[in-house]
Amino acid sequence: MFAVYAESFSSDDPLTGLAVGEQPDPEVPDGWTTVTVKAASLNHHDLWSLRGVGLREEALPMILGCDAAGVDEDGRDVVVHAVISGPDWTGDETLDPKRSLLSERYQGTFADRVVVPRSNVVPKPPSLSFEEAACLPTAWLTAYRMLFTQGGLKAGDTVLVQGAGGGVATALIMLARAGGLTVFATSRDAGKRARALELGAHHVVETGERLPVRVDAVMETVGRATWSHSVRALRPGGKIVICGTTSGPKVDDAELTRIFFLQLQVIGSTMGTRAELASLINLLDATGTRPLVDRVLPMDRARDGFAAMADGDVFGKIVFTR
Repeated sequence: MFAVYAESFSSDDPLTGLAVGEQPDPEVPDGWTTVTVKAASLNHHDLWSLRGVGLREEALPMILGCDAAGVDEDGRDVVVHAVISGPDWTGDETLDPKRSLLSERYQGTFADRVVVPRSNVVPKPPSLSFEEAACLPTAWLTAYRMLFTQGGLKAGDTVLVQGAGGGVATALIMLARAGGLTVFATSRDAGKRARALELGAHHVVETGERLPVRVDAVMETVGRATWSHSVRALRPGGKIVICGTTSGPKVDDAELTRIFFLQLQVIGSTMGTRAELASLINLLDATGTRPLVDRVLPMDRARDGFAAMADGDVFGKIVFTR
């Protein structure tokens, strides 16, 4: 079958290890199902895989991709949940120490077909296109969990989204607005600040600029470049929910004094559960909110999408179709 896969690693030039071509059809273990992929979306995780992060050399060649929407063996339109927990695990699968994502231990979604546990498919409503639905399982699910599960935010609360532009950040802005929150957003780029307003942010500022109010929570995806600003933007008792560190994990000042004196909470967040994915889909179906798609490319042009992400030339999600 056709696939987009990693055949080698390079920390300096990850695209050198990207290959497009034929790979063997996947084997189907008991309790798993085959999904014919209609659309799949690109994540930073896929670039990190090409750098050798989270992927062992002995696992190569590995089909990339965590996210997909397609048709299962029973002819149902479905969305694929990317977190694979151990067979004996019960409860929140993101807490399973043996969990993995598609494209780490198991072949990923950038292919004609992907094999997943039957419990890892969620019905796709007719209101969502395959391209829209393919954006949800990583970036949008991560944003949903950050805001409403880990952040515990509700209508009327205030939230700051750092680094408007990336897939998670744009999802955070749109979901926060759909949930009735007052949304602030930052970006170094004036064009991205303007786009953030179009997506539903109530107020945008340049990265590091003081906000007009202190917020209930900050959604942090950037790390070192924005950490101090995130801490200082919070009201007493506020929360930072962090899911990534795109500018690096080593901060110049952890702001520990401010954190304990103001009784701030720092909460990690990773992906989301199957139940949360179903809730996210229901929210979009009910509100009409739709993922922001930066561009749609046929899967045989996947290299163009990877190059755009590597260059930072993205606002929203890059989607591959078959």
